[in-house]
Amino acid sequence: MVRDEQLKTRWELLVGKLSQQFADGDILDLDAIIYLIGVQELGQFERKYKKDHKLDLMHIAICKLLSPYGYYEFDFVDDYGWPHYITKSDLPFLKAGEQSILMKEAIVNYFVETDYIQ
Repeated sequence: MVRDEQLKTRWELLVGKLSQQFADGDILDLDAIIYLIGVQELGQFERKYKKDHKLDLMHIAICKLLSPYGYYEFDFVDDYGWPHYITKSDLPFLKAGEQSILMKEAIVNYFVETDYIQ
């Protein structure tokens, strides 16, 4: 229960901080935050991305976020600067709420490790 409360508190802090910095205070949802992580990991901030590249950015973010859990492993960066990952193990079947909790936990851990939040 304490762990859930800590995750909830950190998640709310993170969403508030990111929303203020990137959305003029409009509340960012989970997908928007995953997209931001993908852009961060790619490191090409000045580009405008088409829809298919936005999905690729979200995939990069998900791979990065789930790497510490053993689901993905960084493989290489291609000639265009895009990181590639290999699947280490299949994700377990999770209900929608469980998926959301896993992703929120992974996102919070990502931003704690980068010292964006504590």
